[in-house]
Amino acid sequence: MHFIVLSMINPFVITEKAKHSSFYRTLLNWALDRMIPFNKPHGFKIIEIGDYSLKTFIPYKKKNFNHIRGLHACALATLSEFTTGFLLITKLDGKKYRIIMQRLEMDYHYQGKTDSYAHFSISQDWLEQNIYKPLQSQDAVNLTCEVKIHDEKGNHLTTGKVFWQVKDWSKVKTKVK
Repeated sequence: MHFIVLSMINPFVITEKAKHSSFYRTLLNWALDRMIPFNKPHGFKIIEIGDYSLKTFIPYKKKNFNHIRGLHACALATLSEFTTGFLLITKLDGKKYRIIMQRLEMDYHYQGKTDSYAHFSISQDWLEQNIYKPLQSQDAVNLTCEVKIHDEKGNHLTTGKVFWQVKDWSKVKTKVK
């Protein structure tokens, strides 16, 4: 049943509508839980979508706790990957470009003890300078995407640096089966 419904949902159409509609944001979050099952137990949600920005949410709940009832380092790192990757995927043509994470670096500043939010933004100029223009003369580009997570009280929990490689599919040696 879920497969049938998911195959009828165009995530790019829903993402565009989710910028202005809480109903479509709910639908998008529901679909993402099924398309990325690893993230589902964490309860990540997209809270705000702009043309070049994304705000995501991690709930303060038991499945996200570490041994001292704070938000777990790995859950925060996963949210950083998800936030940057989702925004990049929505801006890049998936039929033309392959995006893959190379590396992830996290700095932990403060123990998360409440619901928390990640924010990442780019611009059209950033895409031009860091992806489109370099790919005219290179096979691949490596991007560093910095994302910050803050708790409900405004405490700065983490700074994540997610390193992504973007490559034209025509340059990819190992193809998807």
